Formats: sequence, C-alpha cells, structure tokens
Amino acid sequence: MSQLIQEPAEAGVTSQKVSFDHVALREKYRQERDKRLRQDGQEQYLEVAVTCDEYLKDPYADPIVRDPVVRETDVFIIGGGFGGLLAAVRLQQAGVSDYVMVERAGDYGGTWYWNRYPGAQCDIESYVYMPLLEEMGYIPTEKYAFGTEILEYSRSIGRKFGLYERTYFQTEVKDLSWDDEAARWRITTDRGDKFSARFVCMSTGPLQRPKLPGIPGITSFKGHSFHTSRWDYSYTGGDQTGNLEGLKDKRVAIIGTGATSIQAVPHLAAYAQELYVIQRTPISVGFRGNKPTDPEWAKSLQPGWQQARMDNFNAITHGMPVDVDLVQDSWTKIFGEIGVFLGSDGSRAQMVDFQLMEQIRARVDQEVKDPATAESLKPYYNIMCKRPGFHDSYLPSFNKPNVTLVDTQGAGVERITEKGLVVNGREYEVDCLIYATGFEYQTKLSRRNGYEIHGRNGQPLSDKWKDGLSTLWGYHIRDFPNCFILGNGQSAVTPNFTHMLNEAGKHVAYVVKHCLDERVDVFEPTAEAEQAWVDHVMSFAGIKQQYDRECTPSYYNNEGQVNDVALTRNNFYPGGAVAFINILREWREKGDFAQFQQRKR
Repeated sequence: MSQLIQEPAEAGVTSQKVSFDHVALREKYRQERDKRLRQDGQEQYLEVAVTCDEYLKDPYADPIVRDPVVRETDVFIIGGGFGGLLAAVRLQQAGVSDYVMVERAGDYGGTWYWNRYPGAQCDIESYVYMPLLEEMGYIPTEKYAFGTEILEYSRSIGRKFGLYERTYFQTEVKDLSWDDEAARWRITTDRGDKFSARFVCMSTGPLQRPKLPGIPGITSFKGHSFHTSRWDYSYTGGDQTGNLEGLKDKRVAIIGTGATSIQAVPHLAAYAQELYVIQRTPISVGFRGNKPTDPEWAKSLQPGWQQARMDNFNAITHGMPVDVDLVQDSWTKIFGEIGVFLGSDGSRAQMVDFQLMEQIRARVDQEVKDPATAESLKPYYNIMCKRPGFHDSYLPSFNKPNVTLVDTQGAGVERITEKGLVVNGREYEVDCLIYATGFEYQTKLSRRNGYEIHGRNGQPLSDKWKDGLSTLWGYHIRDFPNCFILGNGQSAVTPNFTHMLNEAGKHVAYVVKHCLDERVDVFEPTAEAEQAWVDHVMSFAGIKQQYDRECTPSYYNNEGQVNDVALTRNNFYPGGAVAFINILREWREKGDFAQFQQRKR
C-alpha cells in the first residue's frame, strides 16, 4: 500500500508528491538497524583520558598561574556553561550572594567554549536558545547564531553579573565529599584548593568530555589528528568562519556524520585537496533557513516575550496544541506533525514519521547529483532515533570533485594505520584525521567528570547508582544532602536544552534560599520520595523501549542496547518537559517540603 505526501515549499524540499510503501519501509528500517547493532554498545568508545589525553588539553587559552585557595562558601557551582551561569544568576536574583564557580576551561561557554570548529552554530532558534536575553537587553544577530556569538554572549553574562571575580578557571575538581558532622561539602581540586561549601551545584553538562571510537590502531597514525572539540587552527588555518587555507595541499578524513560534521564538512570541502567523509549512519538533514534578525521585529517585542516564546516552542515539541507557532522552523514542523514519542496514536504517528523522513530523503535526491552517493546519504530510521540535523550546505558539498563519501555500511572504520584508515578493505591515505565523534553521554558520572562524589559515611555515588539512578526529580539524592546534579538523568529534556537549565537554576535558587532563610543545614529527599520518583520514571519503560528498540543505534537508545536501566532509569524523564516543569512549579507554589528531610541548626 502506498501513501502520497506533499511537502510545503518553506521546508526546502520538492513540492511534488512522493509515494512510499510503508511495509517495505518498515523492513528497510529494520535491515539498516540490524547492520549497526553491536554487542559492545557504549563500550565501543574509548576514554580519551586513557587513550589520547592530548585531546583533553585546552588549545584556546594560556595557562593560568595562581596559588591554592582555601575558602568557605554557601554554594559551590561546578561548570561554567549555560547551566552554571544560569544557576549563579538565579541564585543572585534570589538574594544568595555567597557562591563560587569552578570551570576546567579557560572561560565561560561550556560546549561553546570547546566546540570552535568552523561553522559551529546552534540548531535551536537563538531567540529561545540563548538564555536571559531580556535580562541582558540583547537580541541575537541571526535566527540561528554561530558559535562565536554564543561564546561571547556567555562571557557577557559573566561580566554583567559580576561572575568573573567569583570563578576559578582551568580548575578541575578531584574529590567531592560530604562531612555530615559539619554539614558541609569538602572539595579539593587539581590546584591544591580546599573549598568548604554548604551546597554543591553540579552542572558539568552531558556534552563536554570528548569520546573516541574504539578503532584498532587508533594511536598508530603518523599524520596529524585532532577531535573537533579541540580544533587545531594552527594546522588548518582560518577560524570559525572558515578560510582553512592550511588544508589546500592536504588529504583530510573526518570520521563521523553527526551534528558537528554537517557543519564542518562544507568548510573542509571548500579548502581540502581531498576530503573523505567517513559515514557509519547517515544523518537526517532538514532545512535550516538561517536569516538575520529583523530590526523591526526586535523593536516590536514586549516584556516577557522570551519566556512566552520558549514555552510555545516547548509545548509544540511535546506534541501539545498551541494557537500559533511563534518559532516556525523545522523543529516545530516535525513535532507539530508527529508529537513527542510518536504521540498517543502510534500507528497514525508512524505514518506521519514515514512521510517526514521521505521528505528528508527526497531532499537528498534533489541536492546530491551522484545517485549512488545520494542513496548512501539517505537515513532509514524514525526521525527521533537520532538528533535531527538541519543544514543548507552539507548535502551540496558532495557535488564537489574533491569530496568523497566513504560509506562504511554501518560497520565503521576497520582499522587505522600509520598512513590513514581502512574501510571495506581499502586503505585511504590521508595527511589529517579529524574525529567528529561526539561526547560521552551515558558513561558513569565519575568517568565523565573525572572525580568521584562521596556522600554520607563516605559512600561513592557510583556505588549507590550501580544498579541504576536513584533520585528525586533528577536533582536530589538521598544520603548526598545539599547536592544538586543538573543533568539529564531522571529530569526532563527538551530540544531546547537551555530551557531546562533555566528551570533547574530557578529550582536550585528556591531551595538554597529556603534553607538559608530557615537555617536548614541538611536538605535531602526522604527514601520514600526518592523511590516513588524512581517508580514513576520506570512506569514509562514499556512505552519508551518500544520506540527505542526499533531505532538505529545512537546515544539516544544506548547504542541499541535496549534495557530498563539505560533507557529509562538512567535517562531523561519520559513524561516530558512540560509535565516536569509543572511538577516543580506546583511544588514551589505549595511550599510543602514533606518529600524532604531537613535538619536545622
């Protein structure tokens, strides 16, 4: 049975009707998934600190020299990305003035500090992604801001709110331990610092520690290599806008075709003598349609406009009806049609998903001239099996004579040699290897952060979580008092990640202010409340696993290793961000602390 669809002109795909056989498509999806299933799952990736620790070095700042610090504070914030910045600003706005921050990088920005590859750009509309726009009196210059603007904006937040004098850069926590008698967290760093804090707020982010594929021979390459989060402009020349003149006589291979690669490839293609794009799984590439900010539109904005726009985007991307789509981009198009997690009517939503992905595949045929290359670039999986990509220059790059798509057919690179890499039995000799292989996402927290957290009686958090996460709302942990973990586990996520970081910052500020005002020394969830939240999260397991099990492997579904712990208990709250935000807001409005145990002075 075939079904006809028509693509709106604004989505950048042909408006001609496209037919498809949904039975054949479902089988094609299954075959493509099965090609990529691996028994080692997350274990296929190497820990950079052990394998290639040079990829962790900071190439963007001169070393900071300072003496060790001994200091007491009310709140100790770990992380200088948007999560840490928002926590600090919301604390300050709540009247909490005694806090410090530490950040392993040389400045603010988080992932935007590290991701300085050419073409780095947000794939969420700037007007909802860049936080605190009204507080800062700032309007982004484009609908989708580039990394340089976002990084500078991060710095401007630090300047406006006086955060620089409170922040210790190029500093890594080495141990975090709870002193129950003193009701304080004891923190040591790699610089010999000794901090004592009433509260700890961890906002280290899920996309900050680079990962490498476990390819045999990965350390044997004799040419030049780097990870995209540590882009080496001294070798490539140019900057984030491109102009990679240093590659004009170089053969380059970039491994990975995710959100980073689709932005970097057009710049590499413009300058490299030869470019090999190594693909294991094609990414879906939707229309972006970036444009400068309209000054007249900016002048028309009324107070409260950003929160309203964020809420509107959040509602649409969670399948909720709205009177008007304020953002009107590919994200809202996808979710406006399909809803979140295929919506409530799975069969109908699956047909809509097929339609959307047929449009994506039709776009490949429209923009890539060589039929064989075009076929290899077509993604065959449901649209939310991997984070969707949006770009208008990636696909046309494969029309250049110096660009070759090396399709590994899901198998990945066989091995790396002194001269290059081997795929499908053929060696590709190159001068430069670039790893666009992303960040660690679902590995142990202690591995991602580089330190262990010790709670009451010295219990390591990794021991408490050995059978899966146990939290209340993802933020609070029994026997780890006064500690906020602002991550994805058991808290909500939305395509606009900064929206949830903002909500988390509000929550942290509310709890800390309450404890300071009421002279509460120890604040932690009751065992019953923690277990109730775990049980609630797990109640979604069957629904989520049904979707994830059919997906091609990715970090969204634990690389195809579908199980209750990895995909539900250790993952984001399946009930959605709208419901989660309402839970927190209603709890604050009630002022009921029955779910928490409080010890007062």
